[in-house]
Parts: sequence; structure tokens; C-alpha cells
Amino acid sequence: MNRISRRTILFGLAAAPLGLAVGCGPDPAAKSATLAEAGTSRPLPIPPLAESTVDDAGVRHFTLRAGAGTTEIVAGKLTDTWGFNGSILGPTVRAERGESVAFTIDNTLAEPTTVHWHGMHLPARYDGGPHQTIEAGGRWEPAWTIGQPASTLWYHPHPHGSTERHVQRGLAGLFLIDDADTRALDIPKTYGVDDVPLIIQDRRFLADGSFDESDPTDIGLLGDTIVTNGISDAYLDVTTGVVRLRILNGSSGRLYNLGFPDDRTFDLIATDCGLLESPIAIKRIQLSPGERAEIVVRVDPGATTTLVSFPIEDGGGVSSSDAENFGMNDRFDIIELRGVASRASRSTLPAQLAALPRLDPSKASVSRTFDLQWYMINGQRMDMNRIDFEAEVGATEVWTITNKDNWPHNFHVHDVQFQILDVDGRTPPPHLRGLKDTVYTPPGSRVRVALQWSEYTDPTFPYMFHCHLLMHEDQGMMGQFLVLEPGQKAAPMQMDMPMDMPMPGSHSGH
Repeated sequence: MNRISRRTILFGLAAAPLGLAVGCGPDPAAKSATLAEAGTSRPLPIPPLAESTVDDAGVRHFTLRAGAGTTEIVAGKLTDTWGFNGSILGPTVRAERGESVAFTIDNTLAEPTTVHWHGMHLPARYDGGPHQTIEAGGRWEPAWTIGQPASTLWYHPHPHGSTERHVQRGLAGLFLIDDADTRALDIPKTYGVDDVPLIIQDRRFLADGSFDESDPTDIGLLGDTIVTNGISDAYLDVTTGVVRLRILNGSSGRLYNLGFPDDRTFDLIATDCGLLESPIAIKRIQLSPGERAEIVVRVDPGATTTLVSFPIEDGGGVSSSDAENFGMNDRFDIIELRGVASRASRSTLPAQLAALPRLDPSKASVSRTFDLQWYMINGQRMDMNRIDFEAEVGATEVWTITNKDNWPHNFHVHDVQFQILDVDGRTPPPHLRGLKDTVYTPPGSRVRVALQWSEYTDPTFPYMFHCHLLMHEDQGMMGQFLVLEPGQKAAPMQMDMPMDMPMPGSHSGH
């Protein structure tokens, strides 16, 4: 076996320290700057598109820098935050299907972190999971060719045992993939105008404006303040009659049940891994941590409406006594949409959006089961030095994911986009029929998915599967696997940071 320390896998050199950066929203106020009046609504910050250059070989190069800063998340208060190329969140990375991309990522934080490309199909050594640690002052330089359809992905830290804290402090950004088929569709597509990113997170603050990271619930930190694109109390001027919102649930443990107070219908056009086959007219869309949805909503000039997170239907499947503790009964205003004079108006969307590939589960060569309970999967907590299974490239597999807990969980798999076959034996609802990488699994539920390993193999570096409620992941609700060529022998890496956490104590219902 290959023994590799965290420092050995940096793939790079130390980075020079840098000063305070500017975030993606309104300029984060320096100590001497004038703060907004407390309770003031502010325009939604639009994360800038990440700058890039293309070399003679056609490779598009990006630079990201993880660092600390100060942000006015709540009007009138300053908060110490972390961000990529700024004080909070990060720029929106945008690239084309078939394009080769390369990143230079410097870590100017005082502790190690990682950058995981959530939803991306790419080689395991560049996946950015807990095995690709970037030490404080270190540099990492991943590169790959994008080989998947247009979609809204995201990037965020994945350091083992501290992912929730790193995301909570502000490290996250969107990664948009474009392709020719999507560009040809008559849908809103002008970034920041009628095609607007919306990163929804919840936070709790102390009186001095600092994050309150105390007293987590059994699903992690739950906040009482909604933060959209890095600020609270945001509004968006809709100047085009209709607007496409690319929504990410970037929270660590909270579920959102999104809709509008007047129960207006809006169109769902895409989920985690790209466009649906056709628009779906709905009044609510539920997202668990890590899930994405693209919706198109009409806001006429002079009209105002608010995107709201309503209480979760049926308490998310948890008992009525637990629903309150897990935030399932909470209601939040997410963002106010203000209709102003329209430059354009679109009354209909294309009837057909995309042709989705479908796997035949009858041709699956492998079936696997994953039982979720406490902080464990299949009765085991994460061990950085244990490979849970080896998969063969090209194989189609069917996974059965069962929540045997009384806690809510969800399930995320690195590298692949899966197809949901059924939920509790029934055909999945329309909003779960697109390609996914994360799925909510209520207590007592069973979800079957089909997936296929393609292209990338590595006998040393693994991919991960885990609950994407980040505190659960940090506590060990995660496993890892290798994808190999037929007959290839595994040579898994060994880390110098084995998992050594006490088992959870008793809690209600177990």
C-alpha cells in the first residue's frame, strides 16, 4: 500500500500570504467604512464570474485563493468570514463542456482546507475530497477536461472532520457548465440579469456580529438568519419579466421548502446535474443540503413577491417531536423579487429541454446497499485508511439507500450523476427524474438509484459517498471507494490522520 501523508499530497508549493480581499457582494466594509443601517434591505450581490486565461493549448486557467476577511452579512454588523478571492463565498467559475480547465488554488488560511468540485465528473486525484488537503500556505493545481452536460455545480471545502465549519464561515462558490444544446434553447441565460445565482444559507450571530457556532442540533448548526449570496435581507430587481434562479442549498443541515406566498406556479427546468427533459410547473420545491434547482418565475413590472421557505411538508418524515428541533417547522423569507420596467418578456418555455441518458437497471452487474443510521453507513464510521469497496470502470450498479434512523439524512456520491429508479418502491416524482448527485432520504425511506462508472480509474486515490448534512459527514457518516480497470490491483493511499472519534451517545428513538 502507498503511505502518503497529508503534506505529500499537496501537488504544489507554498503560497505567499495575501491581504484582505474583497467579497462577491457589496464591498465588505472595512473597519473605518460606513455600515448600512441595521435592518436595511440591500440589493442581492451577484458573485462575479471568475477571471480566466486560455493558453496556447486551449486550456482555461483559473486562480482561487482561500483567505480570511470581513463582511457586512447583516446590515450594520461586521463579521469575520472566509472566502475564495474575497471575504465571503467565491466567484462563479464558468466553463464549456469539452473544455480543459486548470486551477491554481492557494490557501492563505491559518489551517488546512480542500476544494471539492461537487457534482463534477473528474479524476479522483483532483476530486478535492479529504485526500487532497491544501496545507496552510500551500498550493494545489488540479486539471481535467469537462465531460458532462450543462449544469449548476458548486465547489466547497471537504476537510475531514471540519467541513461544516469551513463552509459555515463562507467558503463556497458555483461552477456553471455550458454546452451548445443549452445555449440554443430559448430560456433566460444572461448571467446576473435574467439568469441569477442564489446561494441560500442559514446563520446565527452573536451580538457583536460574529458567527454563533455553539449548540449544534443533531443535524448540525441551524441558523435563525437567512443569508443569500453572502448577505441577509436581500432583494432582486427583476428587469426582464421572467427570471431564472439557479438555487443552491448551501446550508450545512437545514432543508428548504421553496415557493411563494400567493402559491403562484413556477417552472422547474433543472436539478443537480442539468436540465430536465421538459419544464415542470410546480408550487413548491424542497432542497436538502447540497441539492440544486433551477426555476423560472414571472415577476411583472410593478409587482413584488418574495421567495419563501415554508415549513417542510410532513416534517421531512421525522416525528412531530423532532420536527421543531430539526427546523422543519420554520418559515423564512429568502429574497424579495421586485418587478421593474421590463426589457424583454418571455411567456413560454420550450416544451423540450434535454434528452436525458437512461440506464437499464436490468443490466446492472452490481447491487449495493447503504444503510444510514446515527453517524454511520452500514454500521461503520469513516476511516481514512479503509476502502469500503472497489468498483469496475464501465460497470452499471444499482444502489439501495435506506434511512434506518429517526434523523433526516441525505446521500451524495462523488464523480457520478445517478438516476433515481424508485422511492419506497414507487416511481419517483417528476422533480426527481433528472440526473442527480444528492438525494434526500427521510427516516424510514428507501431510495434506489442507478449509476455507471466511466472513464476515470485510480488504484490509489478514492472517491467518497456520504450524508451531505455536514455535521453528519464530519462525525463519520462517510465512506470511500476506488474505481479500477478490470483486473487492476488496488494500491490505496494511507493517511496520517485516521478517524478516531467516540461513538455517539444515545438519543431519542434508538
